Amino acid sequence: MDLNESYWDNRYKLSDTGWDLGEVSPPLKAYFDQLTNKSLKILIPGGGNSHEAEYLHLKGFENVFVIDLSQTALLNIKTRVPSFPEHHLIHGDFFDINITFDLIIEQTFFCAINPILRTTYAEKAFKMLNTNGKIAGLLFNAPLNKTHPPFGGSKTEYKKYFHPNFDVLLMDESHNSHHSRKGRELFIKIKKK
Repeated sequence: MDLNESYWDNRYKLSDTGWDLGEVSPPLKAYFDQLTNKSLKILIPGGGNSHEAEYLHLKGFENVFVIDLSQTALLNIKTRVPSFPEHHLIHGDFFDINITFDLIIEQTFFCAINPILRTTYAEKAFKMLNTNGKIAGLLFNAPLNKTHPPFGGSKTEYKKYFHPNFDVLLMDESHNSHHSRKGRELFIKIKKK
């Protein structure tokens, strides 16, 4: 299966977005609510309809960026949140951008990429993060699918990808997941070494 721009854009055009909660994910909302630096440069890769970006923007975070292969998904954000800066909506591939950030938010991107790219994701994130930069968010803690997204995994597996370049500050079962994901998510906070 080719998880390319056409694949993802068609999913958004058809509203075939079962991963979209229609709201900010509760664990991420709780995490965002304790952030105090509104000038943090934040990236949400594969952000899709990105209720997380909307939430952060409306809370006054000035430097929230979303990158997605789907032009339709980015248009959905712009239509829903007209005040979101258009130049912060990047139509492109996470693996191709060369911008640095303080924080990368993980919300259903890692599980959507081909699992053979997970080590590459960890290496790319390391390069994209500023000194003391972090990745925070959610990873599925369940096997899920082998042939199509979402691709699952486990804490033990994930630590292998991040261990060389990151200190794992937190990687535990999420206690406040959305009811549809209860018991199947890890909340992660990892810091660039």
